[in-house]
Amino acid sequence: MAVMIHFSAAGQQSLEYTLEDIVSRAKNQSPAALRAETRKENRFFQYRFFRSNYNPQLRLGGTIPSYSQSFNNVVQPDGTIEFREVRQNFMDVELGLEQVIAATGGVVSVNSSTNRFDNYLATGSSPQTRWSGVPVNVRIDQPIFAFNPLKWDKKIEPLLFEESKREYVEEMEEISRIVTLLFFDYLDAQVNLEIANKNLKNTEEILTIERGRYDLGTTYEDKLLQVELQVLQAKQLLAQARLDMETNSLILKSYVGLNEATNLMLIPPSTIPTFDVPVEEAIERAFQNRADALGFDRRKLEADASVAQARGQRFYMNLGASYGYNNAALYWNDIYSNPNTQALLNLNFSIPVLDWGRNKARMGQAQANKKLIAYTVEQDIINFEQEIFTKVRNFTMLEQRMEITKLSDEVADKRYEISLRRYQNGDVSITDLNIAQQEKDSNRRSYIQSLREYWTAYYELRGLTLFDFENNKLLYLPNKIEPPVE
Repeated sequence: MAVMIHFSAAGQQSLEYTLEDIVSRAKNQSPAALRAETRKENRFFQYRFFRSNYNPQLRLGGTIPSYSQSFNNVVQPDGTIEFREVRQNFMDVELGLEQVIAATGGVVSVNSSTNRFDNYLATGSSPQTRWSGVPVNVRIDQPIFAFNPLKWDKKIEPLLFEESKREYVEEMEEISRIVTLLFFDYLDAQVNLEIANKNLKNTEEILTIERGRYDLGTTYEDKLLQVELQVLQAKQLLAQARLDMETNSLILKSYVGLNEATNLMLIPPSTIPTFDVPVEEAIERAFQNRADALGFDRRKLEADASVAQARGQRFYMNLGASYGYNNAALYWNDIYSNPNTQALLNLNFSIPVLDWGRNKARMGQAQANKKLIAYTVEQDIINFEQEIFTKVRNFTMLEQRMEITKLSDEVADKRYEISLRRYQNGDVSITDLNIAQQEKDSNRRSYIQSLREYWTAYYELRGLTLFDFENNKLLYLPNKIEPPVE
């Protein structure tokens, strides 16, 4: 980005920016770009969190300590009850390595645990200590016929992450489009100020000429008054143009993060890139690259997941199994000597016998929602194609229109200069000169408007296809997961 720096007579810094400079600055330094970058980083860590669900987890847990001191009712051998002070402490620690089974939704783990029990019989005496523990055991916890979120997340989350990367590029192109509009808002004000300054200068010269002619008796007072009125109007337009330029300058500088005291001078685009954008290729690129195109498939998958979840809620069944060793001893190291076999197996279930159509209604709602999403996606695909078709046609038309408005601007400006010289020589009336001036101003504004529409459509097309047709390259790297820049 090359920015020309000038200093005014008062020493104020003045920067010259092209459209390319402004777009580049907005995509790198604007608050909107920083927000987009933060959202991208947030989505990366969300995806990394999802991936961690499928990795082994080493967990350490327990209770240290669990101390209690209270008077409890203790049943005596003869059946009577005595209230005795009981002071006890219980501690347990478990270390386990867990691994989820993505295909089935179960969890398998290898664990080892130790328990310690302290019983304080009397104040000041040493406690009676007992140890127990599980040197090692293997556990499995497996839901049966239940909804498996791990299976569906494995299909949906990668799509969401890929969508987020494409959405980031789309946001960058949207920033380009927005800052282009702001650029031309400011450029409009800048051009209007140039027009107002030039018109005031020319009108004051015309007033001088008319006064001279009036003194010579070659013109009438009404014409002189008409020119004086035009000078007053030109001053009003100049004041309004200055106000508009200041307002649009503040908006543009705020968006791209420039110092408010900086004096901006925008340079209109001098060249227009010319390239072909076939409609069929644009639609194909959009389906290949856009986040919305991935979203069509992802929304259908989410609907399928909702149906599977409703189906999995019809009843509950869970298999739990554990096999290992356990032991108890007076000393900690003895619990690892000749431990006993420990085996547990349980199958829990809950089946609704009479639910008054609850499960049927749940399934019906999920299936109806799946149909609705399918119909909505079909319509969204049609709208998606129509939008690309319309934008490509519009871009082609604007490209052709540019040459006409540019030539019209040059012709109108040349005609006004000729009319002004002829007026000075007395060959053209003030009315004809005013008409030439109006046409000059109108064609200049039309040319700037054409530039605005062309470049806005240019960045819209990039955002809608995520493809740079000018340089024939993708605007993002597909299927490449990268960590955020620290």
